Amino acid sequence: MRRTLLTLTAAAATLTLAACGGGGSGPLDNGPSAGAPAPGDTIKIGSANFSESTLLATIYADALQAKGVKVDQTPPLGSRETYIPALKDGSIDLIPEYTGTLLQYLNPQATESSADEVYAALKKTVPAPLTVLDRSAAEDKDAVVVSKAVADRYKAKTIADLAPHCGELVFGGPSEFETRPDGIPGIKKTYNCAFKSYLSLDTGPVTVKAVTDNTVQAADIFTTNPAIEENNLVALEDPKNNFAAQNVVPLINSAKASDQVKQILNAISAKLTTAALVDLNRQLNAPDKPDSSTVAKAWLSQNGLG
Repeated sequence: MRRTLLTLTAAAATLTLAACGGGGSGPLDNGPSAGAPAPGDTIKIGSANFSESTLLATIYADALQAKGVKVDQTPPLGSRETYIPALKDGSIDLIPEYTGTLLQYLNPQATESSADEVYAALKKTVPAPLTVLDRSAAEDKDAVVVSKAVADRYKAKTIADLAPHCGELVFGGPSEFETRPDGIPGIKKTYNCAFKSYLSLDTGPVTVKAVTDNTVQAADIFTTNPAIEENNLVALEDPKNNFAAQNVVPLINSAKASDQVKQILNAISAKLTTAALVDLNRQLNAPDKPDSSTVAKAWLSQNGLG
């Protein structure tokens, strides 16, 4: 097992982090501090420490700049434990978020699961001076993902189909997923699915590799990760809605949410779909490794937003 973990760690060092918004929880290690607040005429934009979040932040930044709004984009900041306090104290003004995981972060007792219910509850829960703007149709959420061989072996299209066999399987995912209410505890409560053991893995390529080489037989992988399709993996359906809706939404300090800013960001949300997000992640992780601004500007131009 030690050799396997060393191999997986080495693989992580050579691969670019794939989409992991979904869930949008991201790794728990913190990134750089947000620094000083921006001047009143400037919007300081942050992101979590995974590539999809950084790309979405860049889309926001480039769209705002194209309309003459001054922006300052920070390096990735880490997890919510870092960037939510930074939003509250004004160190940053805007960040792309995910409705379901943000709601559960702010209210661990939240039970809403559908897109409309989650968004309505979130708008009531976000603390001042913060607010959320329009949610997009784009959704990046956690999924229980297995190889096609495992899906075929157990005739599993849903988590419920897999449940009778969970005791035979090792599950892999980020460390926090083992204790998150909608993670392993939620899967066990909702589907009576108790896995044989849990292997903590870095989000992205490491987890995908663990599934493809059968180090784990099931894993938490975000639904906009193009590696699911590229590796012929199966994201099991969640008929009992263990995982709440995770629509991309701008979270912004109300003081910086002028009518112009809201119009620009809401226009992005109106165009952003799940299929578009998968394609953006695929472009970002292409062999030539384009930077996020190149990918962002191309998408904005294609959608008349640049």
